[in-house]
Amino acid sequence: MFSLIDYNYDLPEEFIAQKPADRRDRSRLLFLRRRTGEVSHHLFYEICDFLLPSDVLVVNNTEVIPGRLFGYKDTGGKVEALILDYAGSNKKKGKNKEFVFECLLRASKRPKPGTSFAFDQGLKAEVIDFQDGIHKLRFFYDGDFENLLYRIGNMPLPPYIKRNGGVSPCDDRKSYQTVYARQKGAVAAPTAGLHFSEKLLEKIKSIGVKIVEITLHVGYGTFLPVRVSDIRDHKIHSEQYCISKNGAAVINHAKAKGGRIVAVGTTCVRSLEYLSDNNGNVSYGSGNCDLFIYPGYRFKVVDAMITNFHLPQSTLLMLASAFADRKNILAAYNEAIKERYRFYSYGDAMVIM
Repeated sequence: MFSLIDYNYDLPEEFIAQKPADRRDRSRLLFLRRRTGEVSHHLFYEICDFLLPSDVLVVNNTEVIPGRLFGYKDTGGKVEALILDYAGSNKKKGKNKEFVFECLLRASKRPKPGTSFAFDQGLKAEVIDFQDGIHKLRFFYDGDFENLLYRIGNMPLPPYIKRNGGVSPCDDRKSYQTVYARQKGAVAAPTAGLHFSEKLLEKIKSIGVKIVEITLHVGYGTFLPVRVSDIRDHKIHSEQYCISKNGAAVINHAKAKGGRIVAVGTTCVRSLEYLSDNNGNVSYGSGNCDLFIYPGYRFKVVDAMITNFHLPQSTLLMLASAFADRKNILAAYNEAIKERYRFYSYGDAMVIM
């Protein structure tokens, strides 16, 4: 249960989705009964059939920023930068039109402090520090930085989504974003939320379900591989969260009345569990969440979860295994492969109740 190899499974590459379903809510949905492992097959818009008027649906309204930048070093070599801490550093504007961000860099050689880069439309940067695999860059620009970033930046798609020669089968700027995204700062989408359309959300509200928005800015650390053989030795990176006073009150009231808390995605699960006490009461506020959930964890507030199919040996798969038992999860994954479900970020979904 605590060995990394316990979270491995074989997935044919052909099942890794390269684009979303033609319509968000027409992706497939596998229902998994949490206690027994029973499964059934549906389409995502049928999620309403599993929800009750007393439920609270919790969604993550973080917005993925187009923080992937392509440019050149002052020596002429190519460089790629990925902004990691936009939500936090965006509030630390320096003097003379400059921002400082932590970034991942890809270049032929590791750039030293003082190295300069040039990107499109006059955006420039300079390396000022390097620590633990992360570079700190000072960006120089004219005009409004956010406007400039949204003009020249690219969506930070996961590496298993291929875009050969920049040709895309879909509009990633729109597809790799939930319809309720409004708080800028994520480096990856909370992918369980990609299946909801505005029409489906209205239908969910019409049956009496309350929808609460929280924010957890998905960080790069969530997707770092686990490099220890005993998963209990893994340290997960922290991510910024925010839950409003009203949102926490809605959740706590429903919980007190016997309603279910249905979390959309592992990000919502982690946030809610991090902010709940032993009685399942959720606190409001903002801060950094570094909760690593793996089998043996006792859930305090989340009663049901909507999630995608995750990579082998990932912390996300471990969280799902904690929620519904590792054997049930892996059996459901094998059933999904047998039924030719689409996996990972642009893939199909699972609801665990």
